[in-house]
Amino acid sequence: MTPSAIQELLTRHGVHPSKALGQNFLADENTARRIVRIAELVPGDHVVEVGPGVGSLTLPLADAGVHVCAIELDRHLVAPLEEMIAGRDVEVVNDDATRVDWGERLAATDRWIMVANLPYNVATPVVMRALESAPMIERMLVMVQREVGERLAAGVGDDAYGAVSVKVAYYATAKVMGTVSPNVFIPKPKVESALVRLVRHDAPPVEVHDVDRMFELVRAGFATRRKTLRNTLDGRIDAERFARTHVDPGARAETLTLADWARLADA
Repeated sequence: MTPSAIQELLTRHGVHPSKALGQNFLADENTARRIVRIAELVPGDHVVEVGPGVGSLTLPLADAGVHVCAIELDRHLVAPLEEMIAGRDVEVVNDDATRVDWGERLAATDRWIMVANLPYNVATPVVMRALESAPMIERMLVMVQREVGERLAAGVGDDAYGAVSVKVAYYATAKVMGTVSPNVFIPKPKVESALVRLVRHDAPPVEVHDVDRMFELVRAGFATRRKTLRNTLDGRIDAERFARTHVDPGARAETLTLADWARLADA
């Protein structure tokens, strides 16, 4: 899938990349093969790909001997995508990955791997929703905007550490596996991309009575990063409860671990 081949395919089908949908098509075979290699797939695996576009990544995934469920929101891309993957073990689904019923769509097996070049504008919602509601997706290798990737994988002390980082840590271990130049996309984005690997925990690393309450506190705590917990959680956690959890009310959200947030929630 070279740049000229992609352009010819799009022109023939009367399709143009949509900025509104965050479409940047991968146009480099070496990068596609690199992604498949890092994903550590074996023949017979079931892979869900979100935002396959014209199949630049779908083709090498299918050629690795795996079954691919390719979820594409843009109905205009379904025809060119189906043309490219004809004869391969790929199921093309015209659906919205931010709303899809994962249980119904991935009912074929209870073990899936997500490998995807995610559209920039929905990358975080897709990853978070899959972590929350698709336990059959055991691990992911996703290409996202570099800033987003760093946020997904950040830990306490990292500049990118935030509410999303805490939520990811509850469900999975995340690591940035490398960066990708904007030069390998059509159209060329203005930012670098990052490859992020997420491996779901067998069980959450912390015990917490009410997970939703914990994430509510996390969102509140990070809402104003420069303020102390005493201010951001005012009305939610009083001095007595701070003392009980051994969390300093004068600290900022960015210094708290997942275990700290769990203790605050239970308090």
